[in-house]
Amino acid sequence: MKFLFQVISYIFHPIFAPIAGTVAYFLTTPKYSPLDLQSGNILPIFILTVIIPIIAYLILRNLGAADTIFLNSVSERKYPLIIHIILLVLILIKVIPNNYITELYFYFVGLLGAAISCLFLLYFNFKTSLHVVGVAGILMYLINLSIHFEINIIIAIGLMTLIIGLVASSRLYLRAHSKLEILAGICIGLLSQLLTVKFWL
Repeated sequence: MKFLFQVISYIFHPIFAPIAGTVAYFLTTPKYSPLDLQSGNILPIFILTVIIPIIAYLILRNLGAADTIFLNSVSERKYPLIIHIILLVLILIKVIPNNYITELYFYFVGLLGAAISCLFLLYFNFKTSLHVVGVAGILMYLINLSIHFEINIIIAIGLMTLIIGLVASSRLYLRAHSKLEILAGICIGLLSQLLTVKFWL
């Protein structure tokens, strides 16, 4: 059981939330999206939110500032979250404006808000579950897309709801977070996307 929950923690690592939301948009949108538009967003977002954070983690690990990819302590999370925030700002300023997509832009605004909230809570020694923040944000984004485009993606929404349960259970089973930290992660993930809805829905 422990191995299964560790696998779930790796598969649904928060590092994949930005690219997962981006791909989800292009899979669900009824708008015409040429290949150059898709690649113009997906490729740089993948590099900025997956490749660069992995390199940054390896550097931090060599410097002794991080022990594991799950960043188990409060002190380990500060630098990676600051780097993540900077990269999200770069995407909002440099990447998305070149291939402007309103729905995608505000998804990243929500991600930025969630990251800043989690960083703020760290200064109060509160370690929010970033795993749950990521999957809860994707769930709310899918719901928003479903309403916005008036499309039925209930299967995807149902699967994401199940995934939230699996991820939350895995973090609790592995004793990575308390119930309060999991609940805070769900609230931040959902609200960060819900609060951007009025700007594009």
